[in-house]
Amino acid sequence: MKNIILKPVAEEDIETVWKMQVEAFSELLEKYRDFELSPAAESMDKVAARFGQPWTTYYFIMADEEKAGVIRVVDKKDGSRKRISPIWIMPEYRNKGYAQQAIMEAEKIYGSDHWCLDTILQEKGNLHLYEKLGYHQTGRIDKINDRMDIVYYEKD
Repeated sequence: MKNIILKPVAEEDIETVWKMQVEAFSELLEKYRDFELSPAAESMDKVAARFGQPWTTYYFIMADEEKAGVIRVVDKKDGSRKRISPIWIMPEYRNKGYAQQAIMEAEKIYGSDHWCLDTILQEKGNLHLYEKLGYHQTGRIDKINDRMDIVYYEKD
């Protein structure tokens, strides 16, 4: 397994981030048909608008010189929970521990407590990853459609 580093995304990389996001989430969009929420269905304008938020930082998850994925960290610095939304690993880099390493790197930068995130309840691998990193379910679950629910996590 390669060690990863988080490299801040520059404005000129927004289109790359958007294309990676669409590709990385297209399988889940097909599986769950959630055209309202799926990152695979988002426009580049929406990604660019998020990039422009003062509390948002996108990072490329770099495995050596390769862009293995992206993590977006939301930190409003107002006492509210820091948030990971979204994180993804490109298909060819999955199941190598990169998402886990990326979250641990984000926690080194922003501090390891007072985080939140949400994920698809039916994606057991995601649940395992977050629970392994110390996140716990809050008890809130939103039904999106007949195939999919969103489950909420926190880490103190």
